[in-house]
Amino acid sequence: MINQIEEYLGDDAKDLLTHECKTISKDRLHLPGSDFVDRIFAQTDRNQRVLNNLEWILNTGRLAGTGYVSILPVDQGIEHSAGASFAKNPDYFDSENIIKLAIEGGCNSVASTLGVLGSNSRKYAHKIPFMVKVNHNQLLTYPNQADQIMFSQVEQAFDMGAAAIGATIYFGSPESNRQIIEVSQAFYRAHELGMATVLWCYTRNDAFKKDGVDYHVSADLTGQANHLGVTIEADIIKQKLPENNGGYKALNMGGSSYGKIDERVYTELTSDNPIDLTRYQIANCYMGRQGLINSGGASGANDFGDAVKTAVINKRAGGMGLISGRKAFQRPIDEGAKLLHTIQDVYLCDEVTVA
Repeated sequence: MINQIEEYLGDDAKDLLTHECKTISKDRLHLPGSDFVDRIFAQTDRNQRVLNNLEWILNTGRLAGTGYVSILPVDQGIEHSAGASFAKNPDYFDSENIIKLAIEGGCNSVASTLGVLGSNSRKYAHKIPFMVKVNHNQLLTYPNQADQIMFSQVEQAFDMGAAAIGATIYFGSPESNRQIIEVSQAFYRAHELGMATVLWCYTRNDAFKKDGVDYHVSADLTGQANHLGVTIEADIIKQKLPENNGGYKALNMGGSSYGKIDERVYTELTSDNPIDLTRYQIANCYMGRQGLINSGGASGANDFGDAVKTAVINKRAGGMGLISGRKAFQRPIDEGAKLLHTIQDVYLCDEVTVA
């Protein structure tokens, strides 16, 4: 298994597989494991039904019993428009095929819209944990806007037998305060009903692109977004893999004042290595008490290699797993399942250790 992983990583294999994190040491983290719910969540204010659903998620699919998760998210029919998302493989206009891919791919859970999961709930809700995405950004308003709005009620997810709800907040956007309030209320109700909560902690503001650098994927800004997410009791945080750092510093140039910074974030708590940058994201999730799952990103020319690289970085940083959609569903179902299995193999491989 490790030989295949090294092959996918190519020239990056040695650096990614042997890196030792000297910023925030692994002994300070709460790492995934078979006892994660007992060790971490049993001492929280989550009720027994939430614990049951977290256990169900963590004990489903090929990664069952490891503490790691592989989740198939397909909400792109709204977020990116159905035509743009499914033109490569029109089979996924049929909502049932989304769930079939998650099962065939050995996933812990399938995350999708109220409509997708509701249209198949009586057939599949007892077979794989459903994660109902309750808010979305839709692309029919002209001109397009970037604003997550509620599409469904928490009770609808509960009624179909969902194990969890998911939501997105665009932190940094003009609408973020409203979204924080809405999602916090939704998470409270979900926990009350016994469902787990997963938050897509995305940064969103045109000002975050400065001097040709996109700081939407900056470790310091995404780390703070994660910290806001766990504050409203997200049980799992979804975040994009960090690609750079210094978002706060860049936005404080030219006499502007934005946020609060401490230079030690850049000199002691992070380095340029992607594993160290991802570990800073995890540190902001209460040192891993709330698991960090990184997104798989768009489909491209080297999907298998890119997916393995993201999984290796997440696992070695101390993360909980991957949530990968477009790389899997924009290809035939057998190839999509193979890609998901390839991601899962990273988490099943004992030679890929926490750095």
